[in-house]
Amino acid sequence: MILQVDAGVAFFEGDLTLAQASHALAQGRAVLDQGVKVFDLSRVGQLDSSAISLLLSLRRHAESRGEQVEIRALSESLLSLARLYGVADQL
Repeated sequence: MILQVDAGVAFFEGDLTLAQASHALAQGRAVLDQGVKVFDLSRVGQLDSSAISLLLSLRRHAESRGEQVEIRALSESLLSLARLYGVADQL
């Protein structure tokens, strides 16, 4: 899993599962600190519930600095998991 920034949008590429979560979080925080506020999941392959935790953590990191994050291209499977955990409205 890598995070590619293009035209101010951070694209997660590859799988976004527990094995990649801590690395993805570090990359996500780094690009937030550089001013990127849009994350796109259209290039993500396999994902699990750790993706929800990652996105919520990135949102909290931005909000702690008074900033907002936009998350694009949430898959139906990720939204379904978020609904199951009662956090869909936070994504």
